[in-house]
Amino acid sequence: MSDNGRITVQRTIDAPAAEIFDVLSNPKRHPQLDGSGFVRSDEKAERIQKVGDVFRMNMAGDHMGGEYQTDNTVSGYSHNALLAWKTAPADTPPPGWEWMWELTPEGPNATLVTLTYDWSHVTDKETLSKVSFPLVDKGQLEDSLGNLASAVSS
Repeated sequence: MSDNGRITVQRTIDAPAAEIFDVLSNPKRHPQLDGSGFVRSDEKAERIQKVGDVFRMNMAGDHMGGEYQTDNTVSGYSHNALLAWKTAPADTPPPGWEWMWELTPEGPNATLVTLTYDWSHVTDKETLSKVSFPLVDKGQLEDSLGNLASAVSS
């Protein structure tokens, strides 16, 4: 689903929410999950443990002229249920887009995973002139859910 500056995709993954959350909360695993092809590696990031944590990622994409880094500030955290972060170019405040993973158990070994990419709060005219939103499309988000499913089954 896509409307008003956000895209949301869902998939049931055959794994307990705790196993999925363990993968999502480890930035070292994020390149394995990324369906966009932008995420290259973490930059000495620690496991995400609370709102306010910041983790840095090494990225690459034509939209930023090649290689770059992002700082990701955790904006939502509920153990085994929710993980969200706001992304910004390194050493800058978040300009308004957010990634949110919601986990809803569907029994002991299945979890409905909802991934939302929300850019509806980007208001900076300079950012909007440089970045054509959505930067990541629905298919790439669905690929991220497929990658997550593969990551927890291996």
